[in-house]
Amino acid sequence: MRPAVEADGAVGAGVDPARAPTVPIRPLRFRELLDEPFALIQAHIRALAALGACVLVLAVAVVLAVTGVVSHLTDGSDAGTAWAVVLATAVCLWLLRWVLRGATVAMALADFGGVTFGAGAALRRAAKHAGPLLLAQVMFSLTGIGVLVVGSLLIVTYPLALIWLAQVRARRFVTEPVIIGEHAEFGAAVARSKHLVDGANWTIGGLWLTQRLIFTVLAVPLFGIPFYLSDFSGTHRWAVITLLVSGLLLVVTVSEIVEATSRAICYIDRRCAREGMDIRLPGDSR
Repeated sequence: MRPAVEADGAVGAGVDPARAPTVPIRPLRFRELLDEPFALIQAHIRALAALGACVLVLAVAVVLAVTGVVSHLTDGSDAGTAWAVVLATAVCLWLLRWVLRGATVAMALADFGGVTFGAGAALRRAAKHAGPLLLAQVMFSLTGIGVLVVGSLLIVTYPLALIWLAQVRARRFVTEPVIIGEHAEFGAAVARSKHLVDGANWTIGGLWLTQRLIFTVLAVPLFGIPFYLSDFSGTHRWAVITLLVSGLLLVVTVSEIVEATSRAICYIDRRCAREGMDIRLPGDSR
């Protein structure tokens, strides 16, 4: 059966009625797993742009506010200001990814269910699963840090650590779609993700690594925006801080939206491959 989609509002309140899914519901080839997230993003560009812009502006505002308070309390200390920027940005970046991942996955799964979610409806949908999604994000961060720390003990082992991390990420790649689409708790969602991904670990691991390269390429023009604006703002401290923080969070926002849609697409792909989700039986009302 298709992932569960609850209508959180009437037409005109953020949820549109049933329609054909943007991405075909069938097993996908590797190239399609790379391409289809962008088709899904294009189909919901207004909602995703509104979602990303709101979260981005809020995150930048919080970072600047925290930095301003710390700078005031430390009498403009360079060290205090620098630490405030780094720590506030790290926290806001983590929270930004958590919010965007849940809302984007909810929007993508609604699309597969034949429903169009607006940004508000997607946030409400993700909020219903905030606890499991938060735990998934915590474990996502801890496993990433743990693998990279162990792999970086020797410089020559770092490439092997990336491959190891790709395998770890692949096994849990569809955890969030399972949480939202099947109303699962974190432990059950992880087990379900490992079951669905079984047999395609290297494919999804390769997808994860390839996306890192895509995000690196995307970062160049996105970071070019704040550097271009620096020609007008000059090199004043607060202008530089604002532009650097905005540039970093902009790159993360775009990257997270792409990755979250990929998670939803891989979830549908693996359900088709392992469970025949795309097979319609006589009398099936899907």
